[in-house]
Amino acid sequence: MFGKYKKATRPEGVVPLGEGAPGGTTPADVPSNAKPSEARVQRKATVVSEVPRHSAMAADGDKDLKRRQRLDEIKTEMHSRLLDNLNLSALESAKESELRSEITAIVSEQLNELGMVLNREDRQTLNVELFDEVTGLGPLEPLLKDETVNDILVNGPNRVFVERAGRLELSDVRFKDERHLLRIIDKIVSAVGRRVDESNPYVDARLKDGSRFNAMVPPVAVDGSLVSIRKFKKEKLGIDDLVKFGAFSEEMAAYLQAAVATRLNVIVSGGTGSGKTTTLNALSSFIDNKERILTIEDTAELQLQQVHVGRMESRPPNVEGKGAVTQRDCLRNALRMRPDRIIVGETRGEEVIDMLQAMNTGHDGSMTTIHANNARDACSRLENMVAMAGIEMPLKAVRSQIASAVNLIVQASRLQDGSRRMVSITEVTGMEGEVISMQEVFRYQRTGLAPDGKIIGHFTACGVRSHYSERFRQWGYDLPAGIYEPIAAE
Repeated sequence: MFGKYKKATRPEGVVPLGEGAPGGTTPADVPSNAKPSEARVQRKATVVSEVPRHSAMAADGDKDLKRRQRLDEIKTEMHSRLLDNLNLSALESAKESELRSEITAIVSEQLNELGMVLNREDRQTLNVELFDEVTGLGPLEPLLKDETVNDILVNGPNRVFVERAGRLELSDVRFKDERHLLRIIDKIVSAVGRRVDESNPYVDARLKDGSRFNAMVPPVAVDGSLVSIRKFKKEKLGIDDLVKFGAFSEEMAAYLQAAVATRLNVIVSGGTGSGKTTTLNALSSFIDNKERILTIEDTAELQLQQVHVGRMESRPPNVEGKGAVTQRDCLRNALRMRPDRIIVGETRGEEVIDMLQAMNTGHDGSMTTIHANNARDACSRLENMVAMAGIEMPLKAVRSQIASAVNLIVQASRLQDGSRRMVSITEVTGMEGEVISMQEVFRYQRTGLAPDGKIIGHFTACGVRSHYSERFRQWGYDLPAGIYEPIAAE
């Protein structure tokens, strides 16, 4: 089985000028009866820097560091030799088990030729890391497979942070050097037809599993390349899951079900990593299966379960600066595709004009997310985006457009203990003079801080009856009056 994915070797004894021993001569120590693989390895043998020996008296920390450095040096050399020996064009169709066996065989052969001896643990570690280098994203691969990791943040080759349960921590993952990190970045972006270099020092992309990827390289990144990966969640969290996790209460879930089912236009507001997309996914579960939904995103993350869903993703320009497809282009085209609802993953630019017009012209029940700290700031952000789009409208007219388009603002937040909460549900009720009028229906009330740093609090209604109660009743969602009664702190 071994050799299936190796490059074809030349007939025995045929060596072109310039290959082999230093000076371009054919090595004389290759026996005529040597096996093809042995002859090939000897012809391609390169001088490997001598690996430092462990000192018997060195501290445990120094031993581990030297061991890691030794493995890194061997891995670098073995990776170079694997690229020389593997038929890369055949890897895509190769089975994982076969490829692992092939890599193990080649590494064993190369280590024997170089006279290097590794214990079983180091050899297994080397084989796994080389498999990740060849088929995956090298040192990042274990983090991508770790389901407890939500975000991977790389600050240069030696500092890789991860976020678990809302908290950042420094991992023990590192790259050999900046060139190693740049090679992994280039591997990601080239797979999606993009490039990153000094003339184009930043890039957005999407990994095969749907995770969002952003990178910035020197000279813009001063201390080494910066990489941010927001991992794609394969399991879609429903409303019941979020209630169980304490993201919001059952009363809030019942209210949101009525709001989405009766086709209120909803904006999910919050900061980075606050759970906006997760909340939007959960809210979409209340949409009727008979409705036609079109989604528009920069990076496709939404996981809608309805039957009739059309997904669109924007596209950046190519290396020549052409071929860009913006969210606004997608949104304009979506309006010609007879949607019942339009869901925009995130509104951040001039597409806000078309989004507000869609909400105002028969596409009730549309939803989007926005970066803002609270409901009032969300409306201000919408105003600013309209102004940045170059639309010259009086401020009162802009606010009137927003007030008539947006019905509900759901505020998500990541608290300092790492937990994510729906901290506020606010209704937009209209205009009072030149100001958009709102009323908060539900909120998260913080009451203290536990000794372990966990925030203590509870969800409560604000004592205000919903502005849309009559609409709910007409659609068959007659919520009990007690749902709006405040809850006293325990």
